[in-house]
Amino acid sequence: MKGTLVRRASKIAVAGIATAALAFSATACGSSSEEGDKDKGIGLAYDVGGRGDHSFNDSAAKGFDKAKKDLKVGGKEMTAKNTDTEADRYQKLADLAEAGYNPVIGVGYAYTPSLAKAAKKYKDTDFAIVDSVVEAKNVASLVSAEQEGSYLAGVAAALKSKTGKVGFIGGTNSALIKKFAAGYVQGVKETNPKATVDVQWVTPGSTDGFGLPDRGKDMAEGMLDKNIDVIYSAAGGSGSGAIEATAKKKGTWSIGVDGDQYYEKGLADYKNSILTSVVKNVDGSVYDFIVSVLKDKKAMTGVQTYDLKQGGVSLSYSGGFLDDIKPKIEEAKKKIIAGDIKVKSTYAG
Repeated sequence: MKGTLVRRASKIAVAGIATAALAFSATACGSSSEEGDKDKGIGLAYDVGGRGDHSFNDSAAKGFDKAKKDLKVGGKEMTAKNTDTEADRYQKLADLAEAGYNPVIGVGYAYTPSLAKAAKKYKDTDFAIVDSVVEAKNVASLVSAEQEGSYLAGVAAALKSKTGKVGFIGGTNSALIKKFAAGYVQGVKETNPKATVDVQWVTPGSTDGFGLPDRGKDMAEGMLDKNIDVIYSAAGGSGSGAIEATAKKKGTWSIGVDGDQYYEKGLADYKNSILTSVVKNVDGSVYDFIVSVLKDKKAMTGVQTYDLKQGGVSLSYSGGFLDDIKPKIEEAKKKIIAGDIKVKSTYAG
């Protein structure tokens, strides 16, 4: 039952015709499996860590905030907990669609099954998922070439490391995070074949690993004790802990992820140890999708890939720490774009 019927019912009620019965009817419509009036704005469901993780979720939040401001619309945010089940994630998306938010965006691959289910039920709602693919007519899959930006981070790490030992901390050993690891390891090895890369996972097989900054800090400290002097983290909020650890040891570097973490206010005390960041244009892809729905009235659908060539991923030069090796990084970037360097997207370790 569409929202227009709800409005019609309320007008009749004002006129005094069968007020009680119609009020009951309108309430029943609101609790049905159909969406309400789609005029509430944007619905956004964050992954574990939510807004304030200084990383992946915050990047999505920037796109959400910009769209609300530019398009003058409202919105509602929800955040997954470490303890959330598949049913919990689905309920968040369903609640947003039921309440009339459109579009509805699931931030993170963990929403894949639940968003596929929600898109099938709420066919009049425009959905998007970040970092995964859901095949449905009313879904846009916003994915990035993380491995390409990570390759450049590997080049930087290999050239800046004085010990020839670098590290990688992934939130979990999922296919997505292994893309980061694959590009990074390849970039390191092709720049300095003698270098070693220590790859570790915060919580293998679980998304809990993206919201454990203390655990990230402990892991980084363990790497630093082994004479590793550059650590790249693709671990959401857990990566913030790793950044804190490197900041406390002179001569060591951290590499940020998703947003340009040099400028993250919550990491300001550590920015002079943030060598660079692999920037994913999550804010841009989220913004583009929202605009396509609310302004262009022609919602994006299908797989939308943001790669190095189109600026979907990049390596930041904030702080000037890479100025001395920038020509070599730019050379690698050109080769990737031209296809002369084929960056792997799978990591076997």
